[in-house]
This record gives sequence, C-alpha cells and structure tokens, in this order.
Amino acid sequence: MKKLTSLFVACATLACVTSASAQFAKPEEAVKYRKNALFVMQQNFGRVAGMAAGKVPFDAKVAAESAAVAEFVSKLPWAAFGPGTDQGDTKAKHEIWTDKAKFDDYAVKMQAEMTKLAAAAKSGNLEAIKVAVNATGGTCKSCHDDFRAK
Repeated sequence: MKKLTSLFVACATLACVTSASAQFAKPEEAVKYRKNALFVMQQNFGRVAGMAAGKVPFDAKVAAESAAVAEFVSKLPWAAFGPGTDQGDTKAKHEIWTDKAKFDDYAVKMQAEMTKLAAAAKSGNLEAIKVAVNATGGTCKSCHDDFRAK
C-alpha cells in the first residue's frame, strides 16, 4: 500500500511540475506544495536510510523504488520558494531569499546526490547505498543548517 501511495503521489506531482510556479494563486498554496513534496522525499529517503543504518531489514527492491521516488521528488519543491512564500506556516529562513544563489546551489547538490543514491539503490549493493545515503544526508543537513529554522 505504501508503494502504491508513493507512486500515486509521484504521478500526481508529475502532472503539476511543468507549471508549478504558475499554479499557486496564493503564497500559502506554494508553501503547502513544497512542504508536501519535501515530506514525500523525506519519507522515501528515510526508508532507504533506515535500511542503510540497519534499523529496518534491507530489501533491495523497496530501496530501489524508494530511492527512485525520492530522486524524482527532489526536483519538485524549488519552484514553490517564490516571492511571498517566506511567511506563514513555514520553517524556511529569510536567508533563502537573501542568499538565493547559495540556496539554489544546495538544491542542485542534493539533487545530484539523490541521483547517485538512486543508482546505488538500483544496484542492490548495500555498501554502495550506505555511502550514497551518507552523502545525500549530508547535503540535506547542510541546507537545513543554513536555511531551515529549528
């Protein structure tokens, strides 16, 4: 059921990705969109990270599927960091908009690591997955440290 839900969310998100920034009538809609995309990404990444850490049994098929969803969704939230989306129910720091180049660079680096993670997971090699999880998690942490309020 979890796989089916993840697949449905990924497909629904794909349908919206081409016009993501144009679809937000209000800033709070953009905030909700990016929070949901980041949640789906985190859930799928977390599933793989749990296997890499030995907290849950390793399942190569689930790891590959989850990493693929996380990789795809990692491309989605950035269109929703537009003007006016620094207010409301968000943990986004103001620095996202004042140091946009650094924020964008972090997003690109994280997406590149997600791609490496998806490739490692597709291989089924747990040791390669562990390395990729650590690198990907490091990019997430860097961005959270600089751009996410606690």
